[in-house]
Amino acid sequence: MNKRVVITGLGVVSPNGTSVSEFNRSIKNGVSGIRHINELKELNFSCQIAGKPLYRKDYLNNYFNSIQLRGLNASGLEYGVIAGIDAWKNAGLSLNDKEDDPIWDAGVIFGTGILGVDKFRDAIYKVDEGKVRRLGSTTVIQTMASGISAFLGGMIGCGNITTTNSSACSTGTEAILMAYERIISGKVEIILAGSTSDSGPYVWGGFDAMRILPHKYNENPTEASRPMSASANGFVPGSGAGALVVESLESAQNRGATIYAEILGGHINSGGQRNGGSMTAPNSKAVQHCIQQAIINANIHSDDIDLINGHLTATTKDATEIMNWCEALNRRGKDFPSINSLKSLVGHCLAASGSIESVATVLQVYEDFAFGNINCEDLHPEIEALVDPTRIPTKTISKPINIAAKASFGFGDVNACVIFKKYS
Repeated sequence: MNKRVVITGLGVVSPNGTSVSEFNRSIKNGVSGIRHINELKELNFSCQIAGKPLYRKDYLNNYFNSIQLRGLNASGLEYGVIAGIDAWKNAGLSLNDKEDDPIWDAGVIFGTGILGVDKFRDAIYKVDEGKVRRLGSTTVIQTMASGISAFLGGMIGCGNITTTNSSACSTGTEAILMAYERIISGKVEIILAGSTSDSGPYVWGGFDAMRILPHKYNENPTEASRPMSASANGFVPGSGAGALVVESLESAQNRGATIYAEILGGHINSGGQRNGGSMTAPNSKAVQHCIQQAIINANIHSDDIDLINGHLTATTKDATEIMNWCEALNRRGKDFPSINSLKSLVGHCLAASGSIESVATVLQVYEDFAFGNINCEDLHPEIEALVDPTRIPTKTISKPINIAAKASFGFGDVNACVIFKKYS
């Protein structure tokens, strides 16, 4: 019999909150973290707004020692360490003493799309100037993709799997499912799972060049991210990190841990960039297959889903995503579950999106609410033809949430869907 798997810790660094309590208040109250970024204006970006976490630099003293802080210039590493350590401590777990053995039954699966872009820039200039010896001893750690999982694994003292996954926008959701699968196979008891994404023009510039970011809201940043809206005209770039402690139920019960939700199962697949799928567009057949297989793996019926936290990026593909949910669940109109998109409040946090949005989904399951979709008063007509508008709340509503589906659909035509359930 497979082990039951639960969530016992949460951590988040989001544009609208750098702690779980602040983040929870923000999503309940419709507080946006999207703001004007003057640096983007100075660099002639068309889209001069973004979702970027805010904290004072001395806040890092709570997470890094003086040696680790020396030459630190990797926002994604900062975000991931803060979210990861917060989640670990939130689960009632402590950092392993350096003199102890590793924790053989604990691991880290923490994803990213790219890490340390600003540090790379510093390194490139120094190397080009012939000053390679001035790079510093931490350059490699800050710029290798696995730096985030290695950093967290070392801080915690993990003795099991310590790795970084990367699947574009699906990265965070995939990391959670990778942790779930390793636990049910009996190979580990506890995994810190999550993902992170760097901030800044060197990350967001490519998307601005693709002309898929909104440029009409530079003076009204909080109105720019408009998932499911008829007036949506591109996703707002964002950044941050989300982290969840994924644990076997037996281990959690033995520790007397708080249990936020249970993971019933999920599925990961690819559309193979066939049948309309491409590097930037999902194959609808594969999206539907991913959702349906997640439901089968979780051993539930599509009618059991009370809430969907969608990918929903505020692009022309939003209506297609809703259609895919309708087809996969065979539910429409008033029979459709409540659905929301965190991107209306924080933008698209790229590789971090799946994990930050999973934290939001678990909070909704744990506290029985569905947060509102801001900027969605003008619902897209194609979506309105499929789903009753009452299923797309524009303000937070209280309602029982027993089962929630969280899905992410990433560049490269890759998909991930995880099913969370209220623990009982």
